[in-house]
Amino acid sequence: MSLLMCPVCRQSLNLVENSWRCEKGHHYDVAKQGYVNLHVVQHKHSKSPGDTPESVLARREFLQAGFYQPLQQAVVEILQQLKPQAILDIGCGEGYYTSAMQAHTQQCIGVDIAKTAVQRAAKLNAEVVWVVGTGATLPVQNHSIDICTSLFSPIPQDEIVRVLRDDGYLIVVTPAPKHLFDLREALFEQVNLHEPQKFVEQLDAQFELKQAHLVEAPLQLDQVALKNLIAMTPYAYKANLERRKGLEQAQQFTVTAAFQIYLFQKRKKPSM
Repeated sequence: MSLLMCPVCRQSLNLVENSWRCEKGHHYDVAKQGYVNLHVVQHKHSKSPGDTPESVLARREFLQAGFYQPLQQAVVEILQQLKPQAILDIGCGEGYYTSAMQAHTQQCIGVDIAKTAVQRAAKLNAEVVWVVGTGATLPVQNHSIDICTSLFSPIPQDEIVRVLRDDGYLIVVTPAPKHLFDLREALFEQVNLHEPQKFVEQLDAQFELKQAHLVEAPLQLDQVALKNLIAMTPYAYKANLERRKGLEQAQQFTVTAAFQIYLFQKRKKPSM
């Protein structure tokens, strides 16, 4: 059974031959790379929204080298506990985490606003339903998802509440306070600690925090990996150019990635 929703009329979509169709007659063809574009024109704010092709490529190369595998494994372990039937990965990017999630559920959907990212993701794993779409209107039906995940991605809270089943879960991964601290010190005059706790407060009205884990990964980076790491983060355009160029001369760089993982459960609505 399909979980996708038509972004125009919100009816369910079904795959007929090579096209997702709803009862109202809207249809969306599966691209030859294996994804479907449900990001309709009226929802777009720019011509090619989301990450740039350069940042997508840098992230793919960095992640495929295994530097963030401890995080991928930690997320998979939560899925193994919960045994979800259906997962929606919001902001799936080029699919590194989504593809690993797919082995632990019956239906896995990865959605991202950046078409170049989804095109790359679709080559990774044909079992995932890859969608170009926006968090403003998640392209899935009401109460159809067991677990939503948002890894370093926006958290469209009301939409997540809509698509999750009543006892559904939300996994949020965000930088821990000292994530990539030494790298940021090299790039910026002033470095503030990340504040992951703000997400717990932001979500509290609709989600109860069930688990919190800190995952750390010490990284030994050569010059190529260091350049990829900078290019895949917002530091690429926020950092002082001189500092960035100076740092990118380094043959070796050591830094620790620190990830805060939160597992939330959707709060039950108070009965009247």
